[in-house]
Amino acid sequence: MKLPPSYTPELAAEICERISSGETLRAICRDAHMPSWVTVYEWRKLSPEFSARLAAARELGADAIAEQALDIADTTKIGQRTEESEDGFKTVREDMLGHRKLQIETRLKLLAVWFPRKYGQRIDMTTGGESMNLTPEQRAEKLAALAAAAARRKATEDDGADLL
Repeated sequence: MKLPPSYTPELAAEICERISSGETLRAICRDAHMPSWVTVYEWRKLSPEFSARLAAARELGADAIAEQALDIADTTKIGQRTEESEDGFKTVREDMLGHRKLQIETRLKLLAVWFPRKYGQRIDMTTGGESMNLTPEQRAEKLAALAAAAARRKATEDDGADLL
């Protein structure tokens, strides 16, 4: 399909470059010279080449967002809050720890959803910690052991109570 006239290679390159530096598509599309984010998604549907470039840019952008989380964690941000007491109000200047924690957690949670294989938690619920990278010989051995156990179970007329 033909891309709409709003598509230009220069705009596509700028969008991909900015996404790869960790900016969100919606933030980029707020600029006056940019198309709407819906239009960019249309470009993606119409052009496999642009779609691939955007996907690669998003992967680089994910690393940039992870580095942003580290920067936020390492950089104190002083803010102020007002406390009320019997003597009136006083202003307290302190590190905005709660705000920084929210910024970090939001970034990390989004990364885990967007890129679960790279940034998600690894939970092993099937192997008991045993490696699943078996040689063909090891795989054949395991299958033979399972088949022998199944044959023994069948021969003894097991009622399967141990499986409940």
